[in-house]
Amino acid sequence: MHALSLGTWWIHLASLFEWMLAIVLVVQWGRRNQSRAMSWLALAMLPNLVSAMTAITWHIFDNSKALSGIVVLQAWLTLIGNCCLAAATWNLVRSERQQS
Repeated sequence: MHALSLGTWWIHLASLFEWMLAIVLVVQWGRRNQSRAMSWLALAMLPNLVSAMTAITWHIFDNSKALSGIVVLQAWLTLIGNCCLAAATWNLVRSERQQS
């Protein structure tokens, strides 16, 4: 945990909690507006959340070379998460167009 400054840890953890809060808010918004597309968007946000958790885990263990595989996992989760977010956003736009 010595590899990162206190400020960097604060940003990492704050971003993680912001993302979790965003997921909760998207779910609530979707329920309020009865939008299944918003539920899909919240679900699509999960791989990026797990990606952030893997990055933090790696930093907790001082960026150990023994855990270098977790960096590869993080990269894949980010790629998958971004693709899921793109698909969920397209689905949301399509859903909004059908309603109007």
